[in-house]
Amino acid sequence: MRRPISRTISRRKRTAARRCTAPLAALVAAATLPLGTAAPAAADSVVVGGQPVQAADSPWVVALSSRDRFGGTRAGQFCGGVVVAPTKVVTAAHCLGPSVLGTDSKELTDLKVIAGRTELRDSGGVEVAVTGAWISPEYDPATQAGDLAMITLESPLPHGHVIQAARAGDPAYRAGTRAAVYGWGDTTGSGSYAYALRAAQVRVLDDAVCARAYPAESGGGYLPAVMLCAGDPAGGRDACQGDSGGPLVARGKLIGLVSWGSGCGEADAPGVYTRVSAVLPEQP
Repeated sequence: MRRPISRTISRRKRTAARRCTAPLAALVAAATLPLGTAAPAAADSVVVGGQPVQAADSPWVVALSSRDRFGGTRAGQFCGGVVVAPTKVVTAAHCLGPSVLGTDSKELTDLKVIAGRTELRDSGGVEVAVTGAWISPEYDPATQAGDLAMITLESPLPHGHVIQAARAGDPAYRAGTRAAVYGWGDTTGSGSYAYALRAAQVRVLDDAVCARAYPAESGGGYLPAVMLCAGDPAGGRDACQGDSGGPLVARGKLIGLVSWGSGCGEADAPGVYTRVSAVLPEQP
């Protein structure tokens, strides 16, 4: 099995993020990305195989930012996140770990959430300071099980930015369901990071397909109780580095957070997502 990788811009990749010059190549249901004819795969069109979307049409997608750690060229973006309450954003737990940030997230004085901004080089939207972070007690860095964290914001975002999370048993989790993954991540799999928000059309895959792609090895691999996977068996549409913590949305609801995978958009190597119904605490 090829070595699974997280979909985060690590500190070792800061230089690549700063040098990104490639152009980035919705709301769901009533305001979601259309999921009709699949876009052809292309080396320069990602999330992988994605298309441009506007933050105004997907206001629950946010960028996690630290200019101190990742530079200012892309507004310090290093991971994605999802608004689940006016002052709460969920992301991948590994995004807030020392392996990504080089320090404990509590030590970052400039950690912010950027909301309502399509193009990272613009000044639109808002940047909201982070006042606290909760890491799921189920998170296991060795297997990426329970890969979810919840961030508390200093000031609330509008209620219109909030997306509902699907609960266990929701039809949105059924294999074959059309979904979309959103982010500002790598557009080629080789360090060409995006400036503008994109989304890729994928399908939720059967657990058996995911288990074949990522068999259990030394306690790792695909764990259906806390993970789901999505993509295209032929490849070409996927999340990539820099997209970690971003949303997988189906039937108007949040069903997953970008977590890990083998490569980006490769055949028979779908993206693996945190199953939010299994890990996300219920919101009041």
